[in-house]
Amino acid sequence: MPLPNDIRACRLCAARFAATATRHAPRPVPWFAAGARLLIVGQAPGMRVHETGLPFNDRSGDRLRDWLSIDRDTFYDTARVAILPMAFCFPGYDAKGGDLPPPAICAETWREAALAHIGPAPLTLLVGGYAQGWHLGPEAKRAGVTRMVAGWRDHAPGVFPLPHPSWRNTGWLKKNPWFEAELLPALRARVKEVL
Repeated sequence: MPLPNDIRACRLCAARFAATATRHAPRPVPWFAAGARLLIVGQAPGMRVHETGLPFNDRSGDRLRDWLSIDRDTFYDTARVAILPMAFCFPGYDAKGGDLPPPAICAETWREAALAHIGPAPLTLLVGGYAQGWHLGPEAKRAGVTRMVAGWRDHAPGVFPLPHPSWRNTGWLKKNPWFEAELLPALRARVKEVL
């Protein structure tokens, strides 16, 4: 059975998800193939992705595609774009309605095999703190998302740390106009080059 199918069949977190406020069953959403040119490393699927089985199938995805200046067809072409979150399932909400973090067991179980399956990609996007911490190490965790994204030139052209494209980060985007003025043009040029 190919790796994405093995991941789709995973039920390691069934008891954990049943105990969340959403009381949902696992629905892993792997979206990758060998040889992808662009690797997008995110956090974990949200509720809409859980319902539809399509990664970034929400307003966050619309914003991310705008940041990259690519259309949906290109974005969902696994021959070109691999989407590899830190957890393949929607982790659920806590009692207050907040997103739960991606369960570490998912990355521990699947991440190395998935990265090996995809192979080296010329461009990796690290979307949010969990992705940056795993790929860039403890320094990224200590620095925080804003400092990591502000230091994007230290990692380009192969890696771009990004904030999460969630609507919750609209305030962050307004406070950091350099992101749109400086980082996005460089990112779009690099995406065009690798795709």
